[in-house]
Amino acid sequence: MSTNSSPAATVAHRRSAEMRVFLAGATGVIGRNLLPLLLRAGHQVTGTSTTAQGATRLIDLGATAVTLDIFHRPAVFAAVRDSAPDAVIHQLTALGGGSSADNARIRREGTRNLVDAARDVGVARIIAQSIAWAYEPGEDPADESTALDQAAEQPRATTIAGVSALESAVAELPEHVVLRYGTLYGPGTWFAPGGLMASRLRAGQLAADDAVSSFVHVEDAAQAAVLALAWPSGTVNIVDDEPAPACAWVPELAAALGEHAPAPGDGRQGWERGARNAEALALGWHPVHRTWRTGFHHH
Repeated sequence: MSTNSSPAATVAHRRSAEMRVFLAGATGVIGRNLLPLLLRAGHQVTGTSTTAQGATRLIDLGATAVTLDIFHRPAVFAAVRDSAPDAVIHQLTALGGGSSADNARIRREGTRNLVDAARDVGVARIIAQSIAWAYEPGEDPADESTALDQAAEQPRATTIAGVSALESAVAELPEHVVLRYGTLYGPGTWFAPGGLMASRLRAGQLAADDAVSSFVHVEDAAQAAVLALAWPSGTVNIVDDEPAPACAWVPELAAALGEHAPAPGDGRQGWERGARNAEALALGWHPVHRTWRTGFHHH
């Protein structure tokens, strides 16, 4: 449930002062877009990578870099302590090749380490990546007051448990914003040319049915994280303006990727309902890609 309390009109015009930011997941699909935005805004950024090569790329962009295993608790405490941040931004996932169980572990154990490390050095503010398709079943797109799908069966239950653990841990810090991102598309995502979705289309593995999704372009997702440094505590759906069934968006994606679209079908799971973005818009987020209809064609 959203806990935003400041008047939206006031928050929309707030600007975060220059901060020292600890960016966990700086070389990930959102982190790569987010880091330049943070630097351009005047923030001093310490970014994490799991590899030395990734750390070098962060340094080349103008950040301080640390090679970090998020599951190594003493190393996380040391990295956060050494960077002395004003805020932590958590953009860690296992999307590069991991499983739902890997993602859940990051959300559960990695988030716990980050929150505890932040608390240990007196960091009050954290921004964290969550997802906008974890809501309970319903007919209409969900808003932030909709409950999470705690009754889900496996394998979805693993994802919901990870999301719940992440959001609960983050809420322990006095200033916390949970960004419930829609399905990411754009460069570096599964929806990019040559990516997973193109392969699934070619293999006939992508259904064009009634399952509703909400999307967000990766660049708009990154922009939301920058803005969230000045937002009040709470959860915010970061999705575009048009939740849509797969029978609408799959043919458009196929056209954008130059693949054949599957025949339309029907049926959906109750949780495949999409999400609303009114809260984010009220807070001053203005996505460049307002709908996947045009966004899919900007690679």
